[in-house]
Amino acid sequence: GENSPLLPFGYAHGKPAPSPQLTATVLETDAATGGRLLQFDVPEGKTLVQLLEVFGEVPLPPYITASEAADEQYQTVYAKQPGAIAAPTAGLHFTPELLQKLRDRKIDRAFVTLHVGVGTFRPVEVEDVTTHQMHEEWIEVPAATVEQIHATKAAGGRIIAVGTTVVRALEGAAQFGNLQPFCGKTDLFIYPGYQWQVVDGLITNFHLPRSSLLMLVSALIGRQRLLNIYNEAIAFGYRFYSFGDAMLILPSAVGVGSGERRN
Repeated sequence: GENSPLLPFGYAHGKPAPSPQLTATVLETDAATGGRLLQFDVPEGKTLVQLLEVFGEVPLPPYITASEAADEQYQTVYAKQPGAIAAPTAGLHFTPELLQKLRDRKIDRAFVTLHVGVGTFRPVEVEDVTTHQMHEEWIEVPAATVEQIHATKAAGGRIIAVGTTVVRALEGAAQFGNLQPFCGKTDLFIYPGYQWQVVDGLITNFHLPRSSLLMLVSALIGRQRLLNIYNEAIAFGYRFYSFGDAMLILPSAVGVGSGERRN
């Protein structure tokens, strides 16, 4: 179906293939994403993941149409669990060397899993955001990460999320009053007025207008400060979207007045 990372079954780049080596049945249409729910006919002795390695392509965002990046360049250096349809792009900025520098400075890190869905690319099309139907995504916040976060907060430390996907996972796991281990789906929609439970700051890229991701950032720092940041990004030629620049956002940071530059 549309937006599928797989080539059309039985065809290779528009030319008839000798025989289809992977087939599937369309079970239903997913109204939330406009996609299709497929049931694959997996040959004996094979797994679907193995077949995806053969037939699949890394699903770059729809606005990237002529990327020369290798597949491994659209993965974070700490990617582990297969299942997302897009990389958590704020994490693309981290290298093994940078992670070592963080360790040297006694900055701890912990991991969560969030399988990004195709709904992450869908714009918010309603005028009243409270009526927007947020897509579901599968998350796992393990007990070890929860314990590390509680210990950090108890010691007076801050929780800085690397990417909006991490924000959604941590806040989604705290929707029952306090952060606890969680494994399952979340449809949490974070927009201005949201009461934060876990996250104290955010590293993120510059996002598309009318996106749920932009609203999440606005919920953290306020609409006017968000506009100020984006105006500065445009004025100084920062790069937007997946392969763009990242920024560290702290709600407690002092805003920059007109004519001033931040060091």
